[in-house]
Amino acid sequence: MVRASGLQGYQSLVRGLGADPLKLLQRQRIAPESLNDDEALIPVRSVVNLLEASAAATQCPDFGLRLAQKQDISLLGPLAIAMQNSRTVADALHVASLHLFVHSPALVFTVIPKSSLVPGGVELRIEILLSRQPVQRQVMDQCLGDTHHMLRFLAGDRYVLKAVALPHAPAASLKTYTSFFNAPVHPVQEHGGLHISRQTLSVTLQAVNESLRQMAVDYLTAHFGDPGQSISSRVRLAIRRTLSTVHASKPAIADLLGMHQRTLQRRLEAEGTSFEDIREEVRKQAALRYLCETRVPFTQLAGLIGLSEQSALTRSCRRWFGETPSEVRRRGQPL
Repeated sequence: MVRASGLQGYQSLVRGLGADPLKLLQRQRIAPESLNDDEALIPVRSVVNLLEASAAATQCPDFGLRLAQKQDISLLGPLAIAMQNSRTVADALHVASLHLFVHSPALVFTVIPKSSLVPGGVELRIEILLSRQPVQRQVMDQCLGDTHHMLRFLAGDRYVLKAVALPHAPAASLKTYTSFFNAPVHPVQEHGGLHISRQTLSVTLQAVNESLRQMAVDYLTAHFGDPGQSISSRVRLAIRRTLSTVHASKPAIADLLGMHQRTLQRRLEAEGTSFEDIREEVRKQAALRYLCETRVPFTQLAGLIGLSEQSALTRSCRRWFGETPSEVRRRGQPL
């Protein structure tokens, strides 16, 4: 689920593009009145499908970016209060990484100390965790755009964005993205995120109220439990982040989580799953994303999801989808 505040500005945007938002909402079984209550909860999959359908209906490939233009940090509710009253940008981002699940358990925000794109930079990685992952280019664009605006709000003119990583082929022209972010944009990356200067993290926020920040953090801690504490959730996230490397094996993941692999397997069995089942599902989701949202060659795609060769990809696709990689790509290419 996701808080309805994530669709802040949606109806006015769709109307401005000449379409009927009520019809689009109803097709995804989203009650239009729920958008009037920021705390209402909407299935994430419905929101993902809504933004893709809206981009197609309005013939607006940069729909997610335009929606982000209509939003601000307030969409995060109590989390926004905690972030705005943190001492530095680094502190605000740390709070966000711990508590973003309050806005939606499907969203994961991580500060990676070393950027893979920018020497000396920091990666702010954004991930959307959905099983049977649908095409999600528009909602990923929206998340990147929202994070960009929030950082600009928090750090002001000391916010330095060095690069943007898209985990898909651009829905709109690359020029549209570079104009929006005013920074180099790298499409078809393993992870989506913003790559910022390290100096941005040390920016001190203005008009901070420490008591208000503590009240907001206490509220978040007391009223919401972190769904990411299950061992299966932690394993799934670790595999997603290491899928294209040798570190996606059971021994490596167990070591990463600080436990023996037999202990890891017992705890996963207690939650009704196994390491192999989770890795298979993560590979399937990643394959579907690369097939439907990019034009990555099949030989390269196999390596990205941790398979040894293209023939292994073909066998896996037949098992997962009942089709070859070419058939999945042809059927699944969106707008």
